[in-house]
Amino acid sequence: MRALKKDSRVSGVAPKIIAQVFYNVGVIDVTGIINGIDVEAENKLFLLSDYVTEGNFMDLKNIPNSIILGKGAAEKMLAQIGDNIQVTTAKGERMQLKVVGYYESGMQELDKVQSYASIASTQKLLGESSSYITDIQIKLNDMLLAPSIAKEYARLFDVEAIDIQSANAQFETGSSVRTLISYAVGITLLIVAGFGIYNILNMMIYEKMDSIAILKATGFSGKDVNAIFISIALSIGVFGGILGLIFGYGLSALIDQIPFNTSSLPTITTYPINYNPNFYMIGAIFSIVTTYLAGYFPSRKASKIDPVIIIRGK
Repeated sequence: MRALKKDSRVSGVAPKIIAQVFYNVGVIDVTGIINGIDVEAENKLFLLSDYVTEGNFMDLKNIPNSIILGKGAAEKMLAQIGDNIQVTTAKGERMQLKVVGYYESGMQELDKVQSYASIASTQKLLGESSSYITDIQIKLNDMLLAPSIAKEYARLFDVEAIDIQSANAQFETGSSVRTLISYAVGITLLIVAGFGIYNILNMMIYEKMDSIAILKATGFSGKDVNAIFISIALSIGVFGGILGLIFGYGLSALIDQIPFNTSSLPTITTYPINYNPNFYMIGAIFSIVTTYLAGYFPSRKASKIDPVIIIRGK
């Protein structure tokens, strides 16, 4: 563990013991898993307190032989906070643990089997020494480095190392697809808006043929006319983009206040909104680029108008 902490890529290290057990309350037996943790390290690195919906996570450290049950497991056993449950390991060791809280991860199948106890209680349950652990959890400063670091640690320490991307490959794939769809919809809307601006400027050219002819007849060059229409397009893009970003931010802030309660996401109380500045930057840049291109083609057409032909036609 000391070697890992010296790695500048590592944010923190938390030891862990995973024990297969049978929970027992009265005549009810439930198969489950106890995660023996360093309570303070687990909360510091992985925000355990955010998922403890009832009780205090620090009771695991302060109260000997205590346990925080997954909400699903507690409901199956009808176990209340303050009750004592009997835990039996696969080897037959038994121990009484006091329920001091409920845990909800947001995944019901996981909450039906998972629970937390202190490392000391789990070592005592398994009949192991104080140096016994089964897993080491490592939190990185940059999560994207996880695959390469996992391979490096597996080679250096000759252990099985699983990175978060591999462990959650199905979830990551789903998130990538949803992100791709969101970007595709956003880009499509901006392109449609660009075509709208193009049509407006194109119609403006036909309506202002006389004015354009007079401008060119009085000495304005094609570049001057081109600059006029591009300026109109960019002004629409800049001011429209600013208003759109302000409106979007205000609408996001409003949605962020709407209550959103679901048992699958116990830590979320309102609709989750991402205020990442990169999204606003992408929207601003794309609006300017789109309107520039929408104004460039009509302005190019306007710059090539022959004033003599227009005046003769009149």
